[in-house]
Amino acid sequence: MTAFTGQELTDTLNDKGLTDWKPQGDAIGTRLLTGDFATGLGLVNKIGAAAEEAGHHPDITLTFPHVDIQLTSHDTGAVTERDLDLAGTISKLAASAGVKADPNAD
Repeated sequence: MTAFTGQELTDTLNDKGLTDWKPQGDAIGTRLLTGDFATGLGLVNKIGAAAEEAGHHPDITLTFPHVDIQLTSHDTGAVTERDLDLAGTISKLAASAGVKADPNAD
């Protein structure tokens, strides 16, 4: 399994159209601007279902008015294709809920 790090990770995110995600050490992350708690909770439930289906689980922080997501493959200590695939799914779920991402927010 390929572990993506450094510039290769940044390039891979761009190549896959995952510009709403950014490298965060040995992970990738994004902030989803839900605007309110109920929207965030609904989105987290959809992300949870997708994660269960994929057998790969993100770290999720639900707050008002956003949701922070972080993905890493703990068995490799880096980002792998599993993370990139789930990031794509999460981005699609957010877009379908009308939620924009701000990967540079702290």
